[in-house]
Amino acid sequence: MARITVEDCLKLIGSENRFALIHLAIARLKQHRNGMPFLVEGKNKEVVMTLREIAAGAVTSENLKKFEEFAKAEAAAEATASVEAVALTETAEKAETTPVTKKAEVTTITPTPPDTQPEEQVN
Repeated sequence: MARITVEDCLKLIGSENRFALIHLAIARLKQHRNGMPFLVEGKNKEVVMTLREIAAGAVTSENLKKFEEFAKAEAAAEATASVEAVALTETAEKAETTPVTKKAEVTTITPTPPDTQPEEQVN
């Protein structure tokens, strides 16, 4: 498909309503800007790539809602994973900063008894 036209998209949508096409394209464009990948290959601007998706039949108003649900589920999974990662990091940091109390090694020195021999008296 060398050149995409609005008429190509309208044929696939089954409607001669350009307004519906614009709403479909804008909704899909917002998904792309939120990180959804393109479903067709190409090196055009995102608006043209969105129209290419519609013309290829990859994007319709019915499956557009499925893409949104998939994106929400993916975002929720990422949020859960990031919360768990933060909790693990905080636990690890707390473990590193918690002082470890070691028992001091006590060595007892027993005094040696004084010499038991009596001192010699000098007179």
